[in-house]
Amino acid sequence: MQGIKNITRSRAQESSAAIERLYITMRHLFNRGFYKPMGVSGDSLREALLQLRPEIYGSIADEKAELNGLLYVIERLPVGIEQCRFVNLTSDEGYGKSHFKAIVPPKRKRNCYRIDDEQMNVEITRGRSDIYDILTHLTFIYIESDKIKNRVLIDDNGEMARDWIKLEQVIANEEPLSLEEREKAVSHVSNILGRTFAELTDIYDGFGTAADPDRFLRVIYWLGKLAIEEAMGGQKRTITFSPILRERLGHHIHGEIWANNIKAVLKQNGLLQRPIHIISANMHSVMNSVFAPPLLKGKFKDKEDFFIYEELSKTGNGPLRAKVEEAALKNGMIYMPDTSGTNIDVQIFDTEKIDFSKTAFPTANPQGEMPVIIVMDYAFGEQAYETIDELLKPYKEGETRTLLNVESVSIMGKAGILEGNKGDIMIPSAHINEGTGDNYPFVNELTHEMLAGQGIPVYSGPMVTVLGTSLQNRDLLTFFNQSTWGVIGLEMEGAYYQKAIQSASKIRKSINPDVKVRYAYYASDNPLETGSTLASGGLGTTGVKPTYLITIKILEQLFNIQ
Repeated sequence: MQGIKNITRSRAQESSAAIERLYITMRHLFNRGFYKPMGVSGDSLREALLQLRPEIYGSIADEKAELNGLLYVIERLPVGIEQCRFVNLTSDEGYGKSHFKAIVPPKRKRNCYRIDDEQMNVEITRGRSDIYDILTHLTFIYIESDKIKNRVLIDDNGEMARDWIKLEQVIANEEPLSLEEREKAVSHVSNILGRTFAELTDIYDGFGTAADPDRFLRVIYWLGKLAIEEAMGGQKRTITFSPILRERLGHHIHGEIWANNIKAVLKQNGLLQRPIHIISANMHSVMNSVFAPPLLKGKFKDKEDFFIYEELSKTGNGPLRAKVEEAALKNGMIYMPDTSGTNIDVQIFDTEKIDFSKTAFPTANPQGEMPVIIVMDYAFGEQAYETIDELLKPYKEGETRTLLNVESVSIMGKAGILEGNKGDIMIPSAHINEGTGDNYPFVNELTHEMLAGQGIPVYSGPMVTVLGTSLQNRDLLTFFNQSTWGVIGLEMEGAYYQKAIQSASKIRKSINPDVKVRYAYYASDNPLETGSTLASGGLGTTGVKPTYLITIKILEQLFNIQ
């Protein structure tokens, strides 16, 4: 038994070292300004990722292709990036005012621009975590492209496997495929990828879009094509970092604009000195929790509130969502779509304008002056520090400084769980920063008892703030869970939020030193459980009940409901 523990610890240490090596290398390459991912400069990134073998990338270290990991990555990178030899990471440098059309990945908010046939520009406005995320995903697809190249090139003279020649003919045709043509192509690609026909058929539609239902074939073709051409002496793929990005990174430029916009709207509406509660959540749960049940009860008679929330979350129910939003806007809600580049939209609720008798909280009884609720959309990794740090600073107008009366900060989000299943709830007692071991214990106003007994398992304990969810593997996470750390889950923002809150309340004294904090997460995945990683697919409606249960418990405290 001791031997097994030592092996697990040793693997965890190797994994931790691999993650550290990845981040040191990424920072070095960023400072250098460019690198060739399949050249000598990219060796260290590829080797560290292959040693780490993150759960989300499945069979990355095997000869066969990793399909679920590839789909996960492709959904978070711009359409067409697999065709580009050159990827240029930039700051917000004015492309939004050009003729270039913004390409936004379906599962990650970032503006990307196809400059020409060979170059894709990706805007970085959310800090280092965004860079780490992109570089990790790109390294993964370059490793996968190398696997394709190794199975296609028969010899050093450039002779190609028959399966590749057949795929080339399909791609050259450019016409929509009939079922027979598609299945023939899939048969050839299954040999190239080392996967079964059934495996490819199951995932094929996941890559497709309405405009390009056969996108899977094109992704595989272009990944292989660029790798083959590079191996045959063609131009090498290159990743560059623009000088403006290198100059601006870490200076809170976008976070400062974002926070000042919010404070200016508070000032314009006479809300700047009212009690303020900040909630980091999505753009629907607070609004729906307050206004949706009484508004939609007539349509959904004899249905509980969680059924209504589930209906609102379904695709095709846009008119219902619009009806709730219209009611909210008439009753004290101000919506601020982001213009700062942070990609964090904001809602401001002036509770003085809410008739609580017509809401889901008819017994609301806020103490003292009626509070203002600021709901901010999810931050991404280190961006959480940049945004909250700026928001908690005093509002400046010339020489005048106005301190914000921030009474609480509540963080609700999704996270990986290490003990339960998708949809379970986690209540953290501390955040541990994976990269440094820095830890942030706090008194959580949300407790296990408040959320237990609702039909959803609840776990309490420390959580680890990881440098990137795509870099976690089983050995490292098992160590975090089973060692004296006793970690129950992993997420990407908690330590950054708490660092900003503590510095504002305890050191800078810009907000109430006794500011209340609330943290609660619902499980989006369990990286220790095969088939339950982020690459296995979304939560569907499983996440609706925990999302709204957490939101309601936060609002009950804000509205002083006993």
